Amino acid sequence: MNKDPFKDYIKESEPGRRDKGYAWHTAIGLQAVDGLKTSEYLVHTAVRNIEGEISFEEANALLQTYYEENPASDASDRTEEADKVSARIAALLSERAFSFTPNEYLSIHRKLFTGIYSHAGRIRDYNITKKEWVLNGATVLYGSATELRATLDYDFSEEKKFSYKNLTMDEIIHHLAVFISRLWQIHVFGEGNTRTTAVFFIKYLRTLGFDGTNDVFAENAWYFRNSLVRANYNDLKNGVHETTEFLELFLRNLLLNESNPLHNRTLHISGAFKETEKPDIEALKPDIEKIFQPKTASHILKLREAFPGQAIFGRSDVMRVIDIKASRASDLLREMTEHGIIEPVSGHGKGKYRFRPYSLRAKS
Repeated sequence: MNKDPFKDYIKESEPGRRDKGYAWHTAIGLQAVDGLKTSEYLVHTAVRNIEGEISFEEANALLQTYYEENPASDASDRTEEADKVSARIAALLSERAFSFTPNEYLSIHRKLFTGIYSHAGRIRDYNITKKEWVLNGATVLYGSATELRATLDYDFSEEKKFSYKNLTMDEIIHHLAVFISRLWQIHVFGEGNTRTTAVFFIKYLRTLGFDGTNDVFAENAWYFRNSLVRANYNDLKNGVHETTEFLELFLRNLLLNESNPLHNRTLHISGAFKETEKPDIEALKPDIEKIFQPKTASHILKLREAFPGQAIFGRSDVMRVIDIKASRASDLLREMTEHGIIEPVSGHGKGKYRFRPYSLRAKS
């Protein structure tokens, strides 16, 4: 099936199909924030919904039956989660009902993850850290478990009081970036926080008069998450300051239809690769293409571009960047390790790697 079957629907003039196409495209794209991939069955089901053959309720019922009959054999396979959450996101984005309240935010999480997470719709009661490749393995400081509800209520009350009257569009976008980055940083939920925040934000933007029905969320979900990370991280001794500049570029593309480049490598705190610079791909390319089959070589070079310098990554990152399944990602990591292209990294959790300074040890 066409890798992106929703483009034609989004371009159609018939509002019903266009809106459903946008909703499904965005819903599936958002799974990338957690390194998840949907199935061909999900795409087939989505097209049937867009064509009017089945309702959202019927689409969800079909997915439930499908996974009852075809359970995952690998506990690490999260395709079922990606499929079910995508269908639920598409349904929510197709609804116009919305209230700007903390309870609505919690309700969205419950609707997305009921039957998937035991804590669906609940505020987490434990503290968390998350190692981020864009921070070279460091973590954002998330909200304290004992203060989450109070912090959530405060942020909502402040936003409700805020007036957008007489602001320039630059000022509006900056304020929206600050608001959504702070809401995300509270990290109310143990899992599914970014997907919930994205759905809530899209629906909130509609109440402010923004359409946002384009490809930006669908095609740049990982950039969206990394820009939220950068908006909430300081390492002053190393000259790293929290900044909404990357999130504002994303929002300008989303809300103003601008075409600012959104490359994840530019968000890395190392600052080693600016927009005008390239990693050592050109030096690496001849040897890579000599040893590996063309498709594998292309995958390796794409990874090198995505993870410049000493950026740390794991299997889920490989799956997200290249759009491959877990088994193939594992095989690729093994091949690159055997050839000396990457090396394991300790101290960042199991199964983490980084590219070695350019060298290639061909297998004998």
